[in-house]
Amino acid sequence: MHPLRKLRESGDNTPAAVAKLLAENVVFHSPLLVRAVEGREKVAVIMVASPKLRHGAYTAEFRLDDRNTFLRWKGNIEGREIESFGVVTNNDQGLVVDYTIAFRPLPAIQIFRDVIYPLVKDILGPEYWEYSENAAQRRLPRSTGGRIVPCRLFSSRDAKSE
Repeated sequence: MHPLRKLRESGDNTPAAVAKLLAENVVFHSPLLVRAVEGREKVAVIMVASPKLRHGAYTAEFRLDDRNTFLRWKGNIEGREIESFGVVTNNDQGLVVDYTIAFRPLPAIQIFRDVIYPLVKDILGPEYWEYSENAAQRRLPRSTGGRIVPCRLFSSRDAKSE
């Protein structure tokens, strides 16, 4: 059993206990946020807040290789079904260096995002919750002059027959 799962199932889900399992430079990727969260303290707080809001159990765990573990969890949030799928990556010392999680269904994700926000908003600023207009402009290719340029996908109708 992965140490993170073991800790969460033990009920000792405190920031200090979770932090002991995380590398200093841990990165957390979540569909609730528009950017990754970096650093032991921030990630520990998020990981402690989550089980307070949703209730359920892990239903599967698969060791993918020496460093990566897949975790599946099913439960509910505010009476609605929610399911998560996560990949946890450990370093050579056995500490979590990356945790990427996905959820379904979308309406439950929206509920989860709304209820976790008040618990972590002081740790995760607005840049984690919404795309900024400036950030979107920076991601556009320079050749567009900062404008969004419509494009059409290539289709089989575009191919010339010989």
